[in-house]
Amino acid sequence: MSKEILRPSCLKPIPNTFCPGCLHSMANKLVGQCIDELGLAKKTIVVMPVGCSTMGLRFWDMDMVSCAHGRAPAVATGIKRTQPDTFVFAYQGDGDLASIGLAEIMCAANRGEHFTVVFANNSTYGMTGGQLAPTTLVGQKSTTTPRGRDALVDGYPTNMCELLSTLKAPSYIARCALNSPAN
Repeated sequence: MSKEILRPSCLKPIPNTFCPGCLHSMANKLVGQCIDELGLAKKTIVVMPVGCSTMGLRFWDMDMVSCAHGRAPAVATGIKRTQPDTFVFAYQGDGDLASIGLAEIMCAANRGEHFTVVFANNSTYGMTGGQLAPTTLVGQKSTTTPRGRDALVDGYPTNMCELLSTLKAPSYIARCALNSPAN
C-alpha cells in the first residue's frame, strides 16, 4: 500500500526554484506539513533573511517578513514579544545563522526567546557560488577551498547544535538529515 504525500496547504501550488538536490525544498515541505498538522498557518509569521532561504518568500502562503542578513533572531524576537499569540519561526541557512548571525542566535537562545528556528545547513554558501561556510566539513571541497577544508588553515566547522546546547535557556535543539524521505 502506498501513501500519497500531498503538498502542504501553506505552500503555494507552484514549482520550487531551489537547485536540484538542495535540502531547502524538502525542508520547506516538512515545515509546511508540521504547520498544516498543527493548524498554525493562519497564526504564523515566517522570518526570512538574505540567502537561499529567501526564495521561500515565493512559496509560503503565510505572513512573512524579510530581514537583513543574520538578523532573523532579532526580528523574530520583536515580532514574538509584540504578538505573543503568534507562532513565529525563522528559516535560516548556515551562512546566515552560523556566520553573520552568530551573535544574534546565541543571544536570542541565551535569553530563551519564544520562537522557532529552522536551520538549513548545506555546508556551503550556495547562493553566491559554493564558497567555504562556517559549517563546511574538514576535507569538503568548495570554490574557495578546492583541495578541501584544511582545519589548520581554515579552522574547524562550527557545530551549531552543540554550541547552542551549552546554553541553559533553549527548550529544544535537534539535528536531522534531509537526505531521504525516511529522515
